[in-house]
Amino acid sequence: MSYFENIRTFVRVYELGSMSAAARDQRISPAVASARISQLEEHLGVRLFQRTTRSLAPTEQGRIFYDGARRVLEAVEEAEAGVGDVTQNPRGTLFVAAPLGVGRRLIAPLVPEFGARYPMIDVRLRLSDRKIDITTEGLDIAFFLGTPEDSTLRIRHIADCRRVLCASSAYVERHGAPETGADLAGGRHECLNLRFPGAAEFQWTLMSEDGPKRYAVRGRFESDDGDVLTDWALAGHGIVMKPLFEVADHLRSGALVRVAEATPPLPVQMACLFTHRRHQDPKARLFMEFMIERITSALRQTDEG
Repeated sequence: MSYFENIRTFVRVYELGSMSAAARDQRISPAVASARISQLEEHLGVRLFQRTTRSLAPTEQGRIFYDGARRVLEAVEEAEAGVGDVTQNPRGTLFVAAPLGVGRRLIAPLVPEFGARYPMIDVRLRLSDRKIDITTEGLDIAFFLGTPEDSTLRIRHIADCRRVLCASSAYVERHGAPETGADLAGGRHECLNLRFPGAAEFQWTLMSEDGPKRYAVRGRFESDDGDVLTDWALAGHGIVMKPLFEVADHLRSGALVRVAEATPPLPVQMACLFTHRRHQDPKARLFMEFMIERITSALRQTDEG
């Protein structure tokens, strides 16, 4: 088992690119993670990583070993999943990723209920608004909003989520209430954008009388964290475009008000990504079915509210 754990740790160090990140992921100390890698290198008689105080990179031998090690782990996971499928007692660890808003408001509150129903399944939830590479990061399922770029993955559609443009009453009092997307374009308003390093100039696609139309919007503040944008909007710093479920409570309380309602944003797809192999895993199927049923119900209640 110790050799197997060494392999498991090596794979996570390789995928995460950090000894400390892999240690957190494996729930061990960095010293233990480092010792496992050293034991593996001694057993193989090669160096798997080039390590300095500031960086860690796989060697050519490390890249070769990773391909085989990943297949070993996948084979064990499939064997365990098969046992769970036969015994109707699924077990193992699920690695799940989701955007911050989706994860915090829809998925995370449901994880304990799922865990109570399936006590042999561990769930490791990773929340981030950055783009996720499901393959290289060793994920089983990745929830997302929008359109995925990787066409080789399987997609399970969940719902088309309504979106709104909104701002605080204080912002509207100071700057006026825009009625259409044209009022937002050209820097007429402070628009709060979700943007990542290297992203292109931002545009909002809104439904006009002539159909969908893209509006170039600008603002002084941008972030790669959607919840930060909501906080800025609540504080009166600009207009934000958000899925309705993320800001419904703020709209009901009056902390945020809708703007530019004549040209509303197009709905955004919510779905989950997984590889073909992951779809064969009973614990992954159970998690998706459990979450999709409850998320769909929650979104329906938000739309009706």
